Amino acid sequence: MDIRPEQLADGMTLRLAEPADAPALAAAFAENRSPWEPYRPDAFFTAEGQRGRLAAMLREFGEGRIVPLLLVSDGRVAGAFTLAGVVLGSFRSASLGYWITADFQGRGLATAGVERVCRIARETIGLHRLEAVTLLDNLASQRVLEKSGFEPIGMAPRYTHVGGQWRDHRLFQRILHDDDPMPARP
Repeated sequence: MDIRPEQLADGMTLRLAEPADAPALAAAFAENRSPWEPYRPDAFFTAEGQRGRLAAMLREFGEGRIVPLLLVSDGRVAGAFTLAGVVLGSFRSASLGYWITADFQGRGLATAGVERVCRIARETIGLHRLEAVTLLDNLASQRVLEKSGFEPIGMAPRYTHVGGQWRDHRLFQRILHDDDPMPARP
């Protein structure tokens, strides 16, 4: 897949993750531990832990199963957008996950990033549909999804283990190809 870096507002670049991003990604995770995330061991928040994670993600990218994108500025990671579980064939769908560091929230970067990732999913990968989930009380993320053309499609009881318990989530989807019943893979 040929995914080129794209400039967003505030001097931010949305681009594929690289192995060299491990220290900056570890720092971003360590500084922004969130109640919206599942439990992660201490090693996850280290450069070495992120090196291993990035290596695995980049292998899966090479196999066409995941697209790990980072939002960066001046060598600093300000967020991430991931298309995971990419399935082609007659399904042509993936799951979207994203986060923005606390100091860059409220600037429209999440919405701009989600919109760009939707365009990449449609035009570069040839996907038909994206899905995303949020905790029921994550209203900010729900607003980002709705502004980006996602529609709520239901609620999934006990969907993921977050904050020490199985938590309910709202399900969203965005159809990327309304006018084309079976897009050709680029």
